[in-house]
Amino acid sequence: MNREIELKLELPQEAVGAFEQSSLIPDGGDRAELSAIYFDTPDRQLRDQGYSLRIRRCGDKRVQTVKADHGESGGGLFARGEWEMPVADDRPVIDTRTPLAAALGDAAESIEPVFHVDVERQAWILEEQSDRVEMVLDKGCVRAGEREASICEIELELKAGDPSALFAMARRIDAVAPVRLGIAAKAERGYRLLDAAPVSFKAEPVDLEPGSDPGQAFKSIARACVRHYRLNEALLIDHYDPHALHQARVAIRRLRSAITLFKPMIEARRAVHFQDELRWLAQMMGEARDLDVLIAGVEPGDLHEQIEGVRERVHADVLEALGSRRARALMIDLVEWLALDVVRESGRLSVEAFAADRLQHFHRWVVKHGRHMAKLDDEHRHAVRKKAKKLRYASEFFEGLFSGTKKNRKRHASFIDALEALQDKLGALNDRVSWPDLLRRYSIDISKQSDALGGKGRKKLIAGAARAHADLADAKPFWG
Repeated sequence: MNREIELKLELPQEAVGAFEQSSLIPDGGDRAELSAIYFDTPDRQLRDQGYSLRIRRCGDKRVQTVKADHGESGGGLFARGEWEMPVADDRPVIDTRTPLAAALGDAAESIEPVFHVDVERQAWILEEQSDRVEMVLDKGCVRAGEREASICEIELELKAGDPSALFAMARRIDAVAPVRLGIAAKAERGYRLLDAAPVSFKAEPVDLEPGSDPGQAFKSIARACVRHYRLNEALLIDHYDPHALHQARVAIRRLRSAITLFKPMIEARRAVHFQDELRWLAQMMGEARDLDVLIAGVEPGDLHEQIEGVRERVHADVLEALGSRRARALMIDLVEWLALDVVRESGRLSVEAFAADRLQHFHRWVVKHGRHMAKLDDEHRHAVRKKAKKLRYASEFFEGLFSGTKKNRKRHASFIDALEALQDKLGALNDRVSWPDLLRRYSIDISKQSDALGGKGRKKLIAGAARAHADLADAKPFWG
């Protein structure tokens, strides 16, 4: 088995010329037409177990490749197990030379083609001191039935040396042609065509290994957040959708919460830098999200039209900011930080002990400061809401560590239900506080529009928040 360490970058079609004509391209290089068939069982057992299987044809030669991704990849940097062998035709060979025979058992007999990938590949070897990197430009498409999606990406694969060389080259590329962090392998793109086109992507469960070091847990959680964000950012850039914007913001909040959660073991200067940059990104999208939520509850009429005019301008501002070099560089910088220089040694503390301590801390804070909900002012209720969000995200990050028994799974479900109810009520209250100021900034007169903006029902929301807080206070810890 070989081990592949690769950084993937998405390149806009219109920027290919600038990249190919840049001084980054060395003389020589190879060019090839590649055609690949990807295989799986009818019920997608390979995908579900974290494997991909393809046979790629280049000229008269065929090579079968199995790749394994069991939680080590994602978030832009791919580190995967890889098994290759030449084959005679387009029929997969399933034997003990790869893990597939053991993974599939009798289901190996049902392997079938599921999608095709055809690309024109250009490849160059870049050498600098002890670093050796293969740079590949792939242009083509992936096809599944009658659906297809274009591929235009640069892959930087480390052949020798330090992984930092991949990120240095990524920045040099971005200086001549705008690139974004790639988080989807070709196999994932193909599988995506087999399902309905998504309008957004929700956060995926984080697979943490019990007994592992908390620092490694942070890396896994943060990479998952980067992936969550980039999946939705890609949808936004293609076509603005409120659901994708919401999930992109959730991803940023989850990542910021993770940095706060693991603050004791993260180098402070870098953590502050990334918190500042992520705050900028979240605030930039926050106003658009507020307007998306607001307009959904306003009846057609003059106020609706005024809000819609503002909303369109704010959406345009969001897309402009997402297209900036600052936004592109942030994701690449984050992945480099996670890959190379992120956490201090945590001694003998297990991730379970760390998680239980953090969950207990946040739970006690929310219970203590959320008492007497009806007597709190808006500022203090907002503080409880923000801390409850951190508790919610921490509960989701660490769920798998404490799901070994039916009792703990039931407790976790009840705990999340109470948190969701509290967040919903406090979020609705916060909207009613923030919407008037938001619209005044755009000179929209709301003096006669309090009902249209949800002016009624405040006491009912506060009562509901108080009940949800009581339920959370009474909830049995799932980490106990």
